[in-house]
Amino acid sequence: MADLDRAAACLAQASRVVVFTGAGVSAESGIATFRDAQTGLWARFDPQRLATPEAFLADPELVWGWYEWRRARLAQVSPNPAHQAIAELAGQVAQLQVVTQNVDDLHERAGSRSVIHLHGSIQQPRCFDCARPMAIPVAEVMENGQRLAPPRCPLCNGLARPGVVWFGESLPQQAWEAAWEAVSTCDLLLSVGTSGAVYPAAGLPRRALEQGARVIHVNPEPVSTHAPGELALTGKAGQVLPRLLTAAFG
Repeated sequence: MADLDRAAACLAQASRVVVFTGAGVSAESGIATFRDAQTGLWARFDPQRLATPEAFLADPELVWGWYEWRRARLAQVSPNPAHQAIAELAGQVAQLQVVTQNVDDLHERAGSRSVIHLHGSIQQPRCFDCARPMAIPVAEVMENGQRLAPPRCPLCNGLARPGVVWFGESLPQQAWEAAWEAVSTCDLLLSVGTSGAVYPAAGLPRRALEQGARVIHVNPEPVSTHAPGELALTGKAGQVLPRLLTAAFG
């Protein structure tokens, strides 16, 4: 309780807030994460066959079918209380920027209006060849191994690909620069549901600390803090964040 009160006091005093989210936030809506040893997507699927440009070129129907299955699954889930609390926070502080490692659109569906997707968005397919955005309705994919031919680009006839960052690809430059700027000028960073294992995104909380901002971690597993400006709250984001906002703003 003491840590929650300290975190609430910091949040109540903040004016420029960055909320940095990871897979743990989406997991509370029922979306499988990639790295969980037992239930994670990579426990059942080989990432080298599904999440690299080379894998797509080698078997585009397998890769496209799998990602369309994921899109179809996303359409069946809803934002959880953590997403909703983050959206509500925008009305309590002067400036709020959401930076997410997640490729779903649950932040937007909860009402967040400014969301930077560091790893792209599964809802924004684009042409593999010319990178032109492509508006493609979600396919009705019933099985996670179902093959599906990618649509063709109307401009160059290239294959549609998922709008996500694959292994071996760089983060979108514009998104990364915007996130770096937001973190460099914030006075508080709220890191939610992220293990801090995926770089370069995991370096953002450290950047905030270096610039004198406070950092509050919210995670189901305990997070070690090393700097005077760091606090850690252990628990599910959907439970901790609503309590934190209530304690900070009433």
